[in-house]
Amino acid sequence: MEAIINFFTGTLNTVAWLYIFLPCTIVGGLYLTIRNRGIQFTRFGYAMKNTVGKMFQKQEAGAGAVTPLQAVTTALAATVGTGNIVGTSQAIALGGYGAVFWLWLAALLGMMIKYSEVTLSIQYRERDAKGDWVGGPMYYVKNGLGKHWQWVGILFCVFAAIASFGIGNMGQINKIVLNMKSAFFGGVTATVGGMSVVSLACGIVLMILAALIVIGGLQRIATVAERVVPFMAVLYIIGSLIVFFTHISSVGAMFAAIFRFAFGSKAVAGGAAGIAIQQAITQGCKRGVFSNEAGLGSLAVLHGMSEGKGRLRQRQEAQKQGMWAIFEVFFDTIIGCSLTAFLLLCVFPHNLTEKIDSLGGSGAVAAALAARFGNAGGIVTAACMVLFAFATILAWFYIGDQALGWLMRDVPQKRADKICILYHGGYLASVFLGCVSRMEAVWAVSDIFNGLMAVPNLAALVLLGRKVRRPER
Repeated sequence: MEAIINFFTGTLNTVAWLYIFLPCTIVGGLYLTIRNRGIQFTRFGYAMKNTVGKMFQKQEAGAGAVTPLQAVTTALAATVGTGNIVGTSQAIALGGYGAVFWLWLAALLGMMIKYSEVTLSIQYRERDAKGDWVGGPMYYVKNGLGKHWQWVGILFCVFAAIASFGIGNMGQINKIVLNMKSAFFGGVTATVGGMSVVSLACGIVLMILAALIVIGGLQRIATVAERVVPFMAVLYIIGSLIVFFTHISSVGAMFAAIFRFAFGSKAVAGGAAGIAIQQAITQGCKRGVFSNEAGLGSLAVLHGMSEGKGRLRQRQEAQKQGMWAIFEVFFDTIIGCSLTAFLLLCVFPHNLTEKIDSLGGSGAVAAALAARFGNAGGIVTAACMVLFAFATILAWFYIGDQALGWLMRDVPQKRADKICILYHGGYLASVFLGCVSRMEAVWAVSDIFNGLMAVPNLAALVLLGRKVRRPER
């Protein structure tokens, strides 16, 4: 068993990311950026004006749809999760200061990739049998590329349905339990059948809460996301900024180290330098993508459910939602992940790796906040992790459910309903399993299926690149 875990966490994971997914992401991102003349840079101000500037305007959605704000917050719920805290800290621990630079690069390319995903999702979406809007990579493959490319959509949906159990569920829920143990139940050591009582109790409670929300369907998930995401984001940002400005004198040295170590100057010899560069690039890009999910196609599914204003043409609505996609990557990675990186690098400039090794990613963040806020720092971290991760679980349930539904579109209704019920039950059961299981292999498999999701999606984006249009002023 140990050998299998090592294979997934080591060899297979490295090959999948370093030689398949990262090259596809970089090539696809550069192609789309050049073709659209870098709209993530040239239209950035315009995108922010028409997203953040209009975020809280009152909007209504019809039956079977959600408002653009609900679509955005649900999308952010899927991305703003443990990747922002744990993923960023792990990237720095494994790839050094330089991983932050490559995380930023992944975000800059990711803005263009996600813009393309979302605009195509809106352009090629459909109404399902219930009259609800549905979209995503499988729809722009089907309606944009034609029936001869259906296998690309099938591959995406298979990988997305499987990935939902890892990236969107067990990996997230495990971090919730670890943080709750550390913050609130550190002294409880009782076990039942070799499993922690705290883990068992958390598993049962969280599974019930998830069931109550997901049974309510899309609109209940969107409503919860609309209320939870802004609160948790503001809470974490304020705490991180206070610590950041407390250590403002070390910011210059920190930025210098990020750019210097991005190219392996941390190493002392040629071979070691090559390894350092590889680790910085791999970990920075991997965790950047893990956090903002650009290239995976998952958030195109969530944006496809948005109902815009009736007077907007389909292309205009697609471009509007695409600007929200640019904002999402900016907020998630450039702001969210960067704040985590700055927090850790400012507070622990000389012993960060040791801190992460001994305390874990979220534990190191809690310790950094505790340096300024005392015990409240650990509570804030735990609260943010719980909210981040739980919102991600809800959003990924919808993504996996939509992927499975598309695969079952030609299956007799009764059989399709049974398969969907099995998926729903399995997903909720995974919430419980994530609380009590070892997670090394789960995280590794999640990384692999993330990459596998991205390959067919990026292929479709490149093939449909000519259909992506710049935002109209």
